[in-house]
Amino acid sequence: MTAWIIRAGKYGEREQWALQKGLSGGGWFEVADLTPATTKDQVRAAVESAFPTASAGRVANFTGQLWAIRHTITPGDLVVMPLKTTKKIALGICARGYEYRADDLDANTRHTLTVDWKTTDIPRAAIKDDLLNTINGAMTVFQASKNNAEQRLRRLLDTGLDPGNNTHPTPTGTATTTTTATAATGSFDGGEADDVVDPPAIPTLETIRDRVRTHLVENFRGHGLTELVAGILRVEGYVCEVSPPGPDQGVDIIAGRGPLGLDSPTLIVEVKSEDGSIGSPVVRGLQGAMSQHRADQCLLVAWGGLNKQARAEIRTDRLTTRVWDADDVLDHLFEVYDRLPDELRMRIRLTRAWVLDEETG
Repeated sequence: MTAWIIRAGKYGEREQWALQKGLSGGGWFEVADLTPATTKDQVRAAVESAFPTASAGRVANFTGQLWAIRHTITPGDLVVMPLKTTKKIALGICARGYEYRADDLDANTRHTLTVDWKTTDIPRAAIKDDLLNTINGAMTVFQASKNNAEQRLRRLLDTGLDPGNNTHPTPTGTATTTTTATAATGSFDGGEADDVVDPPAIPTLETIRDRVRTHLVENFRGHGLTELVAGILRVEGYVCEVSPPGPDQGVDIIAGRGPLGLDSPTLIVEVKSEDGSIGSPVVRGLQGAMSQHRADQCLLVAWGGLNKQARAEIRTDRLTTRVWDADDVLDHLFEVYDRLPDELRMRIRLTRAWVLDEETG
């Protein structure tokens, strides 16, 4: 048994298809049914037939990924799908091997595996930087093995948290070393190897966000995150009163509009910097504090997100309660960064830069 990363399109266009139908794979619509292909050479022949002008490197790369779908990934293997639409991670177990769905109207959903999706909402904040770097490998389909990846991903499935790497890095002599991206396909050209083990990551928007997220975890844990959220809210027009470090009776920030911070909407904020998801008691406590303080609205900053029960609680109060998880904090940070106080910007040194759109899919 092993762990596989299988993406669902450059823009996440196959994510709902995969989750709703209990499938994974897709793509490579140009390639015919691989059911008769029982060797890698036969898969390579099918790829060469579908892409007669492709370079040797691209043919090798496509062959390796399609051979993984056709043969190597087997029932019991762990399947990881990074979700572009929600910025979460879906985890499941392969239940049945390769099947070609010739009758599907969408030619991009024919090369498939059956997957029992166990969870679809693991926040990226729950995964440590080295494992995220492995997950961000620059292929559509590949095996994740570096840094004890399989054991950690299975623990993530069981507990919702990455336990970290307590072993020495796993040797990866078979890892691909190709380097030039082809953004439209999520494949790589420039090498002859058809290995699909631990490809290098490329500087996509997601990998950049992951690095900033890790920096915040390392430098704004606990009350530091409260100060950062208050800084963001001040730039967005609120006057904020921040509770000192220590017990806060469910209120970390009291905020409001106007010169004194007394104008509507008034807001109370609870900030939870833990990696794990927050449960419904915290939600109920914050809603009770909102009533006690006679505030108009409340904001729960839950760095590791909410569990299922807490999300159900929030749905009944959508007009008065908002939740920011780690990715929401990043979104607001990037939006107001240029207007933050110098002290905060000195602690989060960001530089605006243009990068090629090389998202894999």
